[in-house]
Amino acid sequence: MRETWVVGAASSRYGKLSETAREAATKVALGAIRDAGLEPKQIGYTFVSNCFGLTEHQGHLGPLINNGLGIPEVPSATVESACSSSSAALHEAFVHVAGGFADAAVVVGAERLGHLDTLSATGHFAYGADQPFETRNGATFPGLYALLAGAYQAEFRTTPEMFGAIAIKNHANAAHNPLAHFQKEITLQQYLDSPIVASPLRLYDCCPFSDGASAVVVAAREAIRRPTREPLVIRASARAGAITDLQDRTDLLGLPSTRLAAEKAFRQAGIGPQQVDFAEVHDCFTIAEVLALEDLGLFPRGTAAREGLEGTTARDGALPVNPSGGLKAKGHPVSATGAGQVVEIFDQVNGRARGREVPRTDIALAHNVGATGGSCSVHLFGRR
Repeated sequence: MRETWVVGAASSRYGKLSETAREAATKVALGAIRDAGLEPKQIGYTFVSNCFGLTEHQGHLGPLINNGLGIPEVPSATVESACSSSSAALHEAFVHVAGGFADAAVVVGAERLGHLDTLSATGHFAYGADQPFETRNGATFPGLYALLAGAYQAEFRTTPEMFGAIAIKNHANAAHNPLAHFQKEITLQQYLDSPIVASPLRLYDCCPFSDGASAVVVAAREAIRRPTREPLVIRASARAGAITDLQDRTDLLGLPSTRLAAEKAFRQAGIGPQQVDFAEVHDCFTIAEVLALEDLGLFPRGTAAREGLEGTTARDGALPVNPSGGLKAKGHPVSATGAGQVVEIFDQVNGRARGREVPRTDIALAHNVGATGGSCSVHLFGRR
């Protein structure tokens, strides 16, 4: 396998797009290519994620993006894995480049739901769950993650202040991110006063519906003679799955797919969790960040919520988590989220995360989950 790098990255602001997902995806794909110092004609493959394009009456997005880039003859593939779609696409790009099937590939994710009302958008999000056994019986993602939060609270005696600390931290990070959906800090009192959405989850425990697009360029080392940016070496690219329905799981204190993907990733990279300098993890709800940190092996089970309260995961803490603001405050445009995590890591390494810099950037981790853990991707990045 060839050494494979991320060499360029670009993103729209997350929030509400005035343009279509197709237009936003084409813009950020071109931006990432230019950021890498390449031309579109040097791209050998595009991997596109767009779960809800049919809400804009548009499917088969890949060839349309390639047309916009001026490379209609280049093959494309659409990758759908719910909220982990573009990280699954990154895995496919890594396999193609590392395996010698392409010298350079673009990964782009885009989503637009802001033109829909809340009930319709919620219904589309629910497509990632089990329709006959979960959605049709009234389960929503806030409700499903509330079940996980309730089980965790009962086992480990966590307090609302512990979950609140995660929301406060991620809003504080997003306040310094010009691409974030929410660019404002919140207080503990605001968190505690926010309404219950699905007990025990409050409004400020939940990520927003966001529009947005993000893209990265993946290339073989030998194809990039003079990098224009400090590249990210992809040290590991791992994916795993798990039983989708919560009622069929034997353990509600974590996500099995995260644990399995993490084990694969650390084995590929030949390092351990203790060597990670900072992480972007999937925090669609505050409980999701807690479970991710424990399932990834970054904290022992039952301790991550307290570590967050004590400041361990703050930007200047021992292990900064979600310096971008995470899904919670940066936003969650479903198909763009995984690529957006890598954009943040690329920006941190290249000194472009002004105002939210983390102290160390030698080893970074990106963790992206589909739905309630039916699928998961874990990537590890290092410097040259």
